[in-house]
Amino acid sequence: MNIVEKILAKASNRTQVSPGEIVEARIDKAMMNDITGPLAIEAFKNMGGERVWDTTRAIIILDHLVPANDDQSAYLHRLLRTFADEQGLKYFYDVGRGGVCHQVMMEKHVRPGEVIVGADSHTCTYGALGAFATGIGSTEIASVFLTGQLWFKVPPVIQVVVNGVFHPPVAPKDLILYTIGQLTADGATYRGVEFTGRAVETTSVEGRMTLCNMVVEMGAKNGIVPPDAKTAEYFSSRGVSPVNFIEGDEDAVYEKIVEYDASSLEPMVALPPSVDNVKPVSEVGTIEVDQVLLGSCTNGRVEDLRIAAEILRNKKVKKNVRAIVIPASQEVYAQAMKEGLLDVFVKAGALVCNPNCGPCYGGHLGLLAAGEVCVSSTNRNFVGRMGSPKADIYLASPATVATSAVTGTITDPRMLEASP
Repeated sequence: MNIVEKILAKASNRTQVSPGEIVEARIDKAMMNDITGPLAIEAFKNMGGERVWDTTRAIIILDHLVPANDDQSAYLHRLLRTFADEQGLKYFYDVGRGGVCHQVMMEKHVRPGEVIVGADSHTCTYGALGAFATGIGSTEIASVFLTGQLWFKVPPVIQVVVNGVFHPPVAPKDLILYTIGQLTADGATYRGVEFTGRAVETTSVEGRMTLCNMVVEMGAKNGIVPPDAKTAEYFSSRGVSPVNFIEGDEDAVYEKIVEYDASSLEPMVALPPSVDNVKPVSEVGTIEVDQVLLGSCTNGRVEDLRIAAEILRNKKVKKNVRAIVIPASQEVYAQAMKEGLLDVFVKAGALVCNPNCGPCYGGHLGLLAAGEVCVSSTNRNFVGRMGSPKADIYLASPATVATSAVTGTITDPRMLEASP
């Protein structure tokens, strides 16, 4: 069995599972946020729910509209606070105490080999630590909060073998954009996607999070990186005692195996209006930008902020360009402040916001007007995703985003490096 099958077999007390089989799995952690949570609570009560199945495994994180941007979101926040208090939940992350839900989950709750569900599509991020993690709907999360179980159809798995090494400024974001462009937006529908190969093995957990985060943009059920020395190092650095790894068999079966070479990759960009409309940045021509956005559950981590700060150091954001920087969590914010990264952004003329989803979700803190263009490190560029349906969103790596902030056009970061 491959790693996805092994995790689902263990969670469902089976010795063997195969693609297409239905299994009833024990859930290790379940998460909802301030957008999906209120409907889930309503469904929970409609199901006759009185107590959640486990007050240490049911997690609520406020992140999409933080702080509340109107009286409606304030009401929803209060509803979630009340529920968490009534249920005695151990883990409720209020304003100023958490950040973007997926970043907080990775910092505090994810362990290899677990089955984790979240009422948010980018829950698949947690596969970076060797967990089976997937997004589900609000009514499904309500049933999990009630029972601690959920059925799954075991997905076929596509193995993505990435050879070679990354040559900065090329980064994991460029790889996942390239992969989505190759496999297309529905090319992995209800499939698991396992990333392996030398380039992945040498990539940080933060970079692996970017890979797994965006598999849902090609329809995947989950993304996963087999746990290894990098995984162990991540937990050790966070003071977590050794954890048990689940690994696939050497003769594991995959539906399909595709191979890419990280060494030959260029900086990539996804053009509107779809994530699989991908080209090398060097081929997009001159596109002036009104806004750049660095942040989100895809690329709002310390590693991403370091890359952008190095580019922006002693430079200025181009006149008539708005640069918005949103660290993914309070922990990331504090570390970036300690390293002086926030100071670099502010001196460059960027606006540093509190940890939250912000304009990625179309919530607040940077929505676009009709006719405006944004190059963003986020994960979706659908029509109307970030404000006006007449605005255009381009997706790129933190290096490309930061470089474009300086030049005022979507720019290959290698060009800025080459300039005197």
